[in-house]
Amino acid sequence: MIPLFDLTRQYLKLRGEILNAVDKVISSGRVILGENVRRFEEELAEYLGVRCVVGVSNGTDALILAMKALNVECGDVVITTPYTFIASASAALWTGGFPAFVDVEEDSMNMNLNDLTTLLSGTEGGFNPERVKSVVFVHLFGRSLDLDRLKEIRERYNIPIVEDVAQALGAEWKRKDGTVVKAGSVSDIATFSFFPTKNLGTYGDGGAVATNNDELCEILRMLRTHGSKKRYEHELLGKNARLDEIHAAVLRIKLKYLDQWNDRRIEIAKLYGRLFEEMNLVEYLDYPKPVEGFKGHVFHQFVVKFKEPEYREKVIEKFKERGIGFAVYYPKPLHLQPVFKRLGFSEGDFPVAEKLSRTTLALPIFPELRDDEVETVALTIKNALEV
Repeated sequence: MIPLFDLTRQYLKLRGEILNAVDKVISSGRVILGENVRRFEEELAEYLGVRCVVGVSNGTDALILAMKALNVECGDVVITTPYTFIASASAALWTGGFPAFVDVEEDSMNMNLNDLTTLLSGTEGGFNPERVKSVVFVHLFGRSLDLDRLKEIRERYNIPIVEDVAQALGAEWKRKDGTVVKAGSVSDIATFSFFPTKNLGTYGDGGAVATNNDELCEILRMLRTHGSKKRYEHELLGKNARLDEIHAAVLRIKLKYLDQWNDRRIEIAKLYGRLFEEMNLVEYLDYPKPVEGFKGHVFHQFVVKFKEPEYREKVIEKFKERGIGFAVYYPKPLHLQPVFKRLGFSEGDFPVAEKLSRTTLALPIFPELRDDEVETVALTIKNALEV
């Protein structure tokens, strides 16, 4: 059995640290918005190079709070990608707006920024860019978008931008001036998820929002506690979206290891690539490659793209037979999801996203995955395709 992800291997290495931290939290009697939440926010802000981090209950709430802080209201448009988890788009609906989509690049699987600028320039028939309230950029599977272009788009079109960094904490971008910055550091608001399978995950749900804007920081802190700065005095319509003290204690421990774990994920990705080349599998699939010189891709998932859909089905069948974990991210693009049917999208509207849904497969990857297990996965693909 080779799992797609195994939480227990990491826990066995950190068990003593984690149990000690959890015991301290419970023994203190302060389990809501205590010292660990405050210090985790400070430590993550320093790691990202931003002014403010606010711990929240999960990645979805992080996106919803971002929409509320940016005043997304009834009728407002929020642009995002159709090839990602649903929260990136559904957050707009929760605040009264609705999502519009821009297709992705086949290679990076991230939003096609050329298509976005065409849309925002108003050259697409029937689309009014004046209705756009925000753009949610997703750093998918751990690969950073071009942060220089994100900043340029924000400045050129004067539209607040949100970076969805749920899958890419620790990913970097080398700017035109040679400096390296982290995903989540250039937007109006960045959102994070600490779901257990993430590169930085807790033992349950958790999330955060980050910003360099002091006013937005204050609003986000209020929104996570029912819109209140002073107890029982509510200035905004917020919600209960706090990060728990125990989760913050766990995340403080794990944050110290994040770069080390991301380095191991990159090593595994390189090993997959070398094995694919040696086994002549590149005739059947394309695979993501690490960025040399900086952590441009931190491989939350290692997603390969088969050149024909039937190749993927053969591999899935063999994986099931051999007990190898896998996942399809994502089997149905967002514009074709039943919940968005009323928005009027049709099959063929975003062909790249639709093609990726038919041809991609996530292979096992997590820091504790052994080299021999990676070799077994690659060999199983080779056997399935009868190379």
